[in-house]
Amino acid sequence: MQTVVLVIGANGQLGSVLTQALQEKFGKENVIASDLREKEGYSGIFEIIDATDSERIQEIVTRYKVTQIYHLAAILSAKGEEAPLRTWDINMKTLFNVLEIARTNSIDRVFYPSSIAVFGANATPLNTPNNENLSPTTVYGISKAAGENWAQYYFEKYGVDIRSLRYPGVIGYQSLPGGGTTDYAVDIYHKAVQEQEFSCFLKEDTMLPMIFMEDAIRATIELMEAPKESIKIRTSYNLAGVSFSPDEIIAEIQKIYPNFKVKFEPDFRQDIAASWPRSIDDTEAKKDWGWEPEYTLEKITQIMIQKLREQYKNQTNLI
Repeated sequence: MQTVVLVIGANGQLGSVLTQALQEKFGKENVIASDLREKEGYSGIFEIIDATDSERIQEIVTRYKVTQIYHLAAILSAKGEEAPLRTWDINMKTLFNVLEIARTNSIDRVFYPSSIAVFGANATPLNTPNNENLSPTTVYGISKAAGENWAQYYFEKYGVDIRSLRYPGVIGYQSLPGGGTTDYAVDIYHKAVQEQEFSCFLKEDTMLPMIFMEDAIRATIELMEAPKESIKIRTSYNLAGVSFSPDEIIAEIQKIYPNFKVKFEPDFRQDIAASWPRSIDDTEAKKDWGWEPEYTLEKITQIMIQKLREQYKNQTNLI
């Protein structure tokens, strides 16, 4: 059977890079990107989809004979706290639409991204295990924890092969920050390359789990490629890359930009970050489907600065 992939939320930080990787794997003609608006300059099949509209998703699934769905659309942690009820409504309604369409159309596989936001202050802060108690402190985290349980329910009751990863903060040069609490670790590189002072909304010693975009994409595809019998966890797998604090990322940047300056102005996102783990135990992912991260903070910093220099040079010819 020909694999035909629908990516819902393809314009986001993760979606834009994942869509390209899926095109390379399955061919442009077999990947349908979708979002609320078409991305300028996109090369491939693109359909406008509001994921709260189940009829529209069904129309696309039927037209293209979709076999896999990557459901990435969601309102993230920091943005979500600005409108909690709207965030809950959108995050859950879009998930239920995808789950029901997967069930009624016998979709082969579904990917649902979860997050370290499902953990709360009661979780073990270091090497947080996969089966840790979930007590999220944000509506985003609450929606993701609920979504994990619904994913397991649809697998056990209806046999929907839905797979999930709990992403840490994702660092990538391919797009701008999208409203997450960990997004300082993307924005800080932009400011460094632009030789601007950075205002950090977290305290200097706030340790958080992070992952480089290339590792995150590879983990996603490896999970989805794994044999069904290898997937032992049907809520969501912990995923780890590297943990660091703002102080540590600043030290790496200052090896390249010695005069880079940062001021610390913690806001409500500090409270969110303080409730999250400092490091993640992803032993289950390593055991079940062979996950191994590749990128260190030093390597991430070198690549981010190199790629952003190229981007800003192409845009302005000033760097």
